[in-house]
Amino acid sequence: MTFFYRIYQFILKMFVALYPFPKPDLYVGEQGFKDFMFALSHAKHKKILIVTDQVLKQLLVINQITDALDNMALEYVVFADVSPNPTIHNVEQGLVFYQSHQCDAIMAIGGGSVIDCAKLIGARAVKPNKTLKQLKGLFKILKKLPPLYAIPTTAGTGSETTVAAVVSDTTSHQKYAVTDLVLMPKAALLYPPLTVNLPSSLTATTAMDALTHAIEAFIGINGLAFSDQKALLSAKLILTYLPKCLAEPTNLDYREQLQLASFYAGEAFTRTSVGYVHAIAHNLGAKYGIAHGLANAIALPHVLTWYGESIESKMATLYDYCQLELGAACQKTKAKALISFIEQLNQSMDIPIEYAQLKSSDFTALAHAILQEAHPDYPVPRFMNNKECEQLLRQLSV
Repeated sequence: MTFFYRIYQFILKMFVALYPFPKPDLYVGEQGFKDFMFALSHAKHKKILIVTDQVLKQLLVINQITDALDNMALEYVVFADVSPNPTIHNVEQGLVFYQSHQCDAIMAIGGGSVIDCAKLIGARAVKPNKTLKQLKGLFKILKKLPPLYAIPTTAGTGSETTVAAVVSDTTSHQKYAVTDLVLMPKAALLYPPLTVNLPSSLTATTAMDALTHAIEAFIGINGLAFSDQKALLSAKLILTYLPKCLAEPTNLDYREQLQLASFYAGEAFTRTSVGYVHAIAHNLGAKYGIAHGLANAIALPHVLTWYGESIESKMATLYDYCQLELGAACQKTKAKALISFIEQLNQSMDIPIEYAQLKSSDFTALAHAILQEAHPDYPVPRFMNNKECEQLLRQLSV
């Protein structure tokens, strides 16, 4: 069976290598904000659906954007009912809002959950006769979405430059991805002032989400020159600027570097996919409601350790590129030193080493769901079986 998985993954790699991947128009910083608004004013949209969440709306974070829209007399409506883990119900509510207000464009202002929800609202708008479950998997939309603008308020998911969106099914307690090239946003604005008021815990866990994207993209077998370069750069920026940003949370340069790191990691993994860390995080998030970034941060060092020799060479390359200088000399010690560095970084940010919610009675079902998600889509360095997955879950439980 693993042979056929590798054939499938090779086909995906060739597709990515040969097919021109879409990219969003990227706007960064203060000048980027002005250029973004100028471009929006000339797009001639009748009405924009702004997708956000209640916290960002109540904290007036979105007002920096809506005030600019008001100044340009651009019409919009705000849909703010997005859960931390967006659900099918959220998407369907947003679709009704989009249609009832006769919108013709969508703007997501928020973290990855908000951006993913906005993508799926757009997908349902052009596929009104298909359920989200029917759109699950690869290339089930194949129809141009309404213009979609992504403005992240965290530096983590990279959803502003990916062709996937994740949704939770509250009935089956599962998360699944919808993946299609048409889900790539038309434009992305990285505006650091929107991230300044993030709690330190969210700054930490969203950055660790981005680091997981970068590392899983790099150590997977489907890496290309472009994705490898972006993954390496992302990892270096995060390991350099995350501690600085936590020490000086109002420093806009540090915030911008983390946003760029998230964007680069998104560019990397949207071409190469992810691995077992994400499979674990998705399923524990769906089962127990654990925030995605936190779930990734906890699982990352454990999974990297499990991969063992299969990733030593690439981990050593990451170690050298990030200029960690922790005294490691050979390939094996560099790999171990990098994992240890990640563990110490987690500890410094009060990220636990285990999941308090994880129950032993759930191990078998969770292991099955994790491997079902990972195989064959994730080009992991080595394959895990059900017994090994259950053993890993045991390590991750209190």
